[in-house]
Amino acid sequence: MMRSLYSGVAGLQIHQTRMDVIGNNIANVNTVGYKAQRAAFSELFYQTTQTASGPNAETGAGGQNAKQIGLGASVAQISINITGEGGSQSTGNGLDLKINGDTFFVIEKGGAKYYTKAGNFTTDGYGNLVTGSGGHVMGYVAERDPDTGDYVMQTDELRPIQIYGSKYSTTPPSQTTEANMTGNINSEDEKFTSKGVGFATSDLTVYDSLGNLYTIQMRIEQDAGSTTGYKMYPAKIFKGTEEVTDMSVSFGGDAATTVTGVDGNTYNGVALTFNGTTGKLEDTSPTSVSIIINGADGNPAPAFQIPINFDFSKITTYGGETGLESLSGDYENLGAGKGVGTMISVGIQTDGKIAASYSNGDTVYIGQIAVAQFQNAAGLEKVGDNLFSSTRNSGEANVMDISAAGEDMSSGVVEMSNVDLATEFTDMIVTQRGFQANSRVITTSDTMIEELLNLKR
Repeated sequence: MMRSLYSGVAGLQIHQTRMDVIGNNIANVNTVGYKAQRAAFSELFYQTTQTASGPNAETGAGGQNAKQIGLGASVAQISINITGEGGSQSTGNGLDLKINGDTFFVIEKGGAKYYTKAGNFTTDGYGNLVTGSGGHVMGYVAERDPDTGDYVMQTDELRPIQIYGSKYSTTPPSQTTEANMTGNINSEDEKFTSKGVGFATSDLTVYDSLGNLYTIQMRIEQDAGSTTGYKMYPAKIFKGTEEVTDMSVSFGGDAATTVTGVDGNTYNGVALTFNGTTGKLEDTSPTSVSIIINGADGNPAPAFQIPINFDFSKITTYGGETGLESLSGDYENLGAGKGVGTMISVGIQTDGKIAASYSNGDTVYIGQIAVAQFQNAAGLEKVGDNLFSSTRNSGEANVMDISAAGEDMSSGVVEMSNVDLATEFTDMIVTQRGFQANSRVITTSDTMIEELLNLKR
């Protein structure tokens, strides 16, 4: 039987394999994170009918080359264009991610670790970040320190990234410890031209240690017959829109004094004296006092154990418009307190950190997406669902945060496939012609055998 028949068969087989690879590439031209494959051929072993011989000086005979007949070709390798980066496709979904570099997302599925370039992620019923096939996206998660209340990133091992878990749904409140009042009092303002007429400042809002919001109504009145003397006191306290009658609020400390308000009631307030020339507080006047909120028993309310330091050193008595503003926090907004924070949004930064924003102004890093790097990424093995598994030829995964790899990731973007349709269609034509040529070898060999059989006629 003619050897060319088998060479032709081998050629048909390898070109069919190459067409299978091309077809798969074209089928996945729009698959997120797909890496194109390429089939490469190598010649098959040879039948040697005569070995090579060297020249013989004694006989004067020259050397002869070996005589070998090839027996076809085989598929040498099906390689993956693993380092070729696909184009970027904007999705507008903040959970979609694209790695700008050669590292891979780490996925856990069925207890095994896999790796992918496809960052079209979503969340499951437990708030975990997952792939479309249900694999968990792995990384580092934050846990709340029971002593400080701060979130600390746990980098000792990889864990499934949870975004909308109950432990991240809220942030704790903090009590208001500082407050201040700023503005100006014009002694000639009609509010202060007669005895007993007071001026209500803007209300002061404060938080207790449980995150409840209270509003304190502050008042300031001019001393009778004076243009520089005033008294200030907290008059009422509200929780929401309702006045709280089982709690009382007063000024405390050495500067506190008993004052009578315009309503005839007695309050714990403070006396202020301004310099008629500079318009600022006299050195003998206090610049701050503590606000104390008491419960029905007259003792500091359980959620208000810490007095609020109230600073009014910035008040002036210039000839401008009268207007006072009470604000929680000091002049740098420290100690303002806050209520319970409810998560309102989540964003993923270029370094893979997941930042959660809360209704009370908190921003907390609740996790960080990890990436894996390989010594030979081309040695990874495809397992379907846009996943790769490590092999002995790829080496073990070196897991890290993406900044350590000198790369970054983009949010709201996914990596498209790196299939080049022009190349695939060109390879398809070449493969078709190769298949056709090998089929001609078979038919021609068959014709030669037919001629040989006809010799006996």
